[in-house]
Amino acid sequence: MENTQKNHALTSNNQKWVIASTSIGQMLESMDISFISFTLTSIMASLHISSAAAGMLSTVTTFGTLLGGILFGLLADRFGRVKILTYTIFIFAFATAGVVLAKDFTTLLILRFLVGLGAGGEYGAGVAMICESFGKKQLGQKVSISTIGGQLGSIVAALLAAFMVPMFGWRALFLVGIIPIFFAFVIRRHLKESPEFISAMENNKKRPKVSMKKLFATPKIAYQTMALGVMVIVQIAGYYGLINWLPSIMQKQLGLSVSGSSLWMIVTITGMSAGMLTFGTILDKLGPRKAFGIFLLFAAVAVYGLTIAVNGFTLLLASTVVGFFSNGMYGGYGAIISRLYPTEVRSTANNVIMGFGRAVGGFSPFVIGLLMESHSLFMIMGILSCLYIFSFITMMSIPALKKLAK
Repeated sequence: MENTQKNHALTSNNQKWVIASTSIGQMLESMDISFISFTLTSIMASLHISSAAAGMLSTVTTFGTLLGGILFGLLADRFGRVKILTYTIFIFAFATAGVVLAKDFTTLLILRFLVGLGAGGEYGAGVAMICESFGKKQLGQKVSISTIGGQLGSIVAALLAAFMVPMFGWRALFLVGIIPIFFAFVIRRHLKESPEFISAMENNKKRPKVSMKKLFATPKIAYQTMALGVMVIVQIAGYYGLINWLPSIMQKQLGLSVSGSSLWMIVTITGMSAGMLTFGTILDKLGPRKAFGIFLLFAAVAVYGLTIAVNGFTLLLASTVVGFFSNGMYGGYGAIISRLYPTEVRSTANNVIMGFGRAVGGFSPFVIGLLMESHSLFMIMGILSCLYIFSFITMMSIPALKKLAK
């Protein structure tokens, strides 16, 4: 359902705060979640845990993200985006900083679950605020800008880890997680709920009853919800699969020490960020069907470029192109979900669909790891290419996307 923008009385100042808060919020969320990747070896040695046990830290965070997305999505639609966004930042900030005091593996698991819980709720509230603060022809670009914050968070986490862990130990890195608490206070002071959300609240004498059932109210809406979930699964599977395994694959294939290269990560993320900005602009000008169609089909072809890399330069070039097309689409999901679902369920829709996609797509590193044992890189990239084509077919089958171009 289209959100109406005619009666918006938001000041440009508040719009700036919306973009700043969502962008920085995603940066801090990504930074906090990424800390575990750069300290896993040290944590295993310090707490005397196995590789299998260490893998549970990522799994429990993903589960927390899914649960937090559902819970806080419902709460944001009922009590307000600003309030819930603030609370979720408090949760993942305190949980991240609490790792400093974790003395055993069980405590660490609980804290990482709480990190996921808060991070999962942050996304939907932020995207809903953007949708209700800008015109429909700006959403692709604005949501994409906010998602670039997440990419910057990964770079910041890598730089902090490189500096702090050798000098102060792995626990000191998590102490940085306390920083978002200050940011949460700033949000509460400067951000206001949108007129659209306030109007929706005033139209209901009581607090609106929010339920996930509205995402499956009719067969048409149910199919739309599931189809979007499939698209997000492919998106996340491609992202996590490439980010987690590409350095190792290339190290074996080319004999390069890519896995420890900051240059590889920064260049790849730069390609992703450029893709997000480009995709957002195309989405606003040409509509979702053409924007997703272009990027999904190019991504299906671009992944094969990784199979013909012959040295470090061609690897960086190929990974940048793949990052541009395969992950440039990420911000687009929040934009179209926000336009397809009404105000009273918008945050819930974003968090449920994205959370489900993250949870299922997050298994891709495990699946790719199994495939690597008995299949060639060309075969693995072929499977990923087929997934992008399947996502394209799924996208074209969603009737409501045709209307969003108008």
